[in-house]
Amino acid sequence: MADFYQNGIVTTLHNLTDRPVEDLERELMSFSRLRPMSLVLPSLFSELEGPALSNIIDEVAQVPYLNEIVIGLDRADQSQYEFAQKFFSKLPQHHRILWNDGPRLRKLDEMLAEKGLSPTEMGKGRNVWYCYGYVLASGRAESVALHDCDIVTYDRSLLARLIYPVAHPGFNYVFGKGYYTRIAEQKMNGRVSRLLVTPLLRALKKVYGSLDFLEYLDSFRYPLSGEFSMRADALNDIRIPSDWGLEIGVLSEMKRNYATNRICQVDIADVYDHKHQPLSEADASAGLSKMSTDICKAIFRKLATQGEVFTTETFRTIKATYFRVALDFIETYHNDARMNGLELDRHSEEKAVELFAENIMNAGEHFLANPMETPFIPSWNRVISAVPDILDRLYEAVEADNSEFGDI
Repeated sequence: MADFYQNGIVTTLHNLTDRPVEDLERELMSFSRLRPMSLVLPSLFSELEGPALSNIIDEVAQVPYLNEIVIGLDRADQSQYEFAQKFFSKLPQHHRILWNDGPRLRKLDEMLAEKGLSPTEMGKGRNVWYCYGYVLASGRAESVALHDCDIVTYDRSLLARLIYPVAHPGFNYVFGKGYYTRIAEQKMNGRVSRLLVTPLLRALKKVYGSLDFLEYLDSFRYPLSGEFSMRADALNDIRIPSDWGLEIGVLSEMKRNYATNRICQVDIADVYDHKHQPLSEADASAGLSKMSTDICKAIFRKLATQGEVFTTETFRTIKATYFRVALDFIETYHNDARMNGLELDRHSEEKAVELFAENIMNAGEHFLANPMETPFIPSWNRVISAVPDILDRLYEAVEADNSEFGDI
């Protein structure tokens, strides 16, 4: 059970009363007449065969207020796309699948690539970007929620609480970020948030002072959650990374485009568990090793756009400061876990911190060595300016795929 404490400069909407989901849904049904709602589900085909997604779809099928569900499907051939059509057919709501590996969307992507407007890296960011483009093209929603497809503890109250702040006609929020407790199997999870992001932000404050952007990021109780919602008109002008920096990138763009009183975070689940990434110490291109590097680069790039100067020496200072702060956090989390009867392996926690410290330097060196890098996917406003009929083309391609291989 949460308390009512407001931390930082972003409004926190707590779960104070365990309000019944049916009560939330009745309100959301009334909101939907003024603010139609969409759900975006970025998915790998492998998740259709995993332990989580079938239950997620069973739960979402009971949601009465959604006007549209947009599913981004990655790494699927034709037979797998046809399987996905059957898999998602149990959804009674209007829904469309973006077959990102299909010939129609590939052709569209190649056209954008020729103009330098296509995402340069495969991954969740690219998937989400195309899904958001389809939401703009369909025009069926004014409020949009997004969550991952690997949540093994999912129930539909998560979605109701996630979309409520941006769907409520009396609220002025443009963006809502989900947060939750990362406890599962008597263990404290969420290592990248606990042991990298928060200690790194605290270290950066020591080095650069309490910058507004650092205070903003440090206000989020779970900055790396894959669950967020926003008003549809906010989709036009955000530039997001295509790599693991997606969540930090989205938060950064919201801060760039809107005042903080239009941004909130909301407690969406008492229990949350999903697929865990390996630490991947021996492979910097995989697992938490790549994730940590991408996240550091996203933070450094944002600070640089605000005029902060980085050198090899400052990155060494940041690394040393981070390492000390992170070790102190391990002690804090250990004591918290013990008091709550949870397990916490201090040795594995310190191994993670050592890897993250190394990757802070790796990210810094990459940043300094690639000053012309443009890792952000262009905003849809820019793409529409260059290709005025792009949303029509995207809409027609998705409709054609779903008509040919689906049941519409």
